[in-house]
Amino acid sequence: MSLLVLVDAHCDTLSRQAQQGYPLRCQLEGQVDLERLRQGRVGVQFFAVFVPPEYRGMYLRLTLEQIDYFYRLLAFWQEVEPVADWNSLEKALLCGKTAGVLAVEGGHVLEGSVAALRVLYRLGVRCLTLTWNGRNELADGVGDEAGGGLSTFGRQVLREMEELGMLVDVAHLAPSGFWEVLRHARGPVIASHANSRALCDHPRNLTDEQVRELAATGGVIGVTMVPRFLAAEDPTLDHLIAHLEHLAEVGGIDYVGLGSDFDGIPEPWPEMPDAGHWPRLVERLQQRGWDQEAIDKVLGANFLRVLRAVWR
Repeated sequence: MSLLVLVDAHCDTLSRQAQQGYPLRCQLEGQVDLERLRQGRVGVQFFAVFVPPEYRGMYLRLTLEQIDYFYRLLAFWQEVEPVADWNSLEKALLCGKTAGVLAVEGGHVLEGSVAALRVLYRLGVRCLTLTWNGRNELADGVGDEAGGGLSTFGRQVLREMEELGMLVDVAHLAPSGFWEVLRHARGPVIASHANSRALCDHPRNLTDEQVRELAATGGVIGVTMVPRFLAAEDPTLDHLIAHLEHLAEVGGIDYVGLGSDFDGIPEPWPEMPDAGHWPRLVERLQQRGWDQEAIDKVLGANFLRVLRAVWR
């Protein structure tokens, strides 16, 4: 594919709009909506289903409600096409539409069932973030003090995801689980929204060693806009670019992308307040002397390569 495409590997728009009663509008309250996707020239947008862990006993129902909203909203928008394989994604882009990819953030919603994973796949889910911050049946998240690795069920889910052709996402995963996934993975692994821990020492960010090994799988790290993952205080667009440049230096330019976490950011920062402002990043990269090939890779070509490989 020769199209120049911006891929955003993570936003929390579905769960944000669940709190608003699932409105069907072109302009939504938040950071991602139809107009902002147009303004930002977004080619592929990942939409995460996120159910807070405290809703135990309601995980699957609330997951299905967000998936239902995803399809109703995108049918209403029309300029955003839900996609679940490479051919449909490529067709959407060639028609000038934004491709919408359905993801799930947190394997707790599976409620310990591999069958639930297969059903979610049939409903169009093509990416799973194995944990959120805490422990679930698959593994421990970064916020769990024990920080253990994958459970037997977690290893089952990993194998099934690879058989189905789902993206394995290690964002939020505790280090032990991260390393175990990389030991067992047979294909590319992504971190949909994480930054460099060398530049900002937050548990959600990845160490240089983790960056190198994730890149060795052929996967991609999506740099995120969450202020506390960028800098200790007063993050700027230059901080974001510093993370991109450091990750590219450590792991290689072919393994860095974007994962905004729009609509999951409590306090947006002025330089990149929403999805309509992606052109600012492109302009700043050009000002800093990035060549067009490197810009294209980070904007989307790297994630497209992974999607094409996993959605075989």
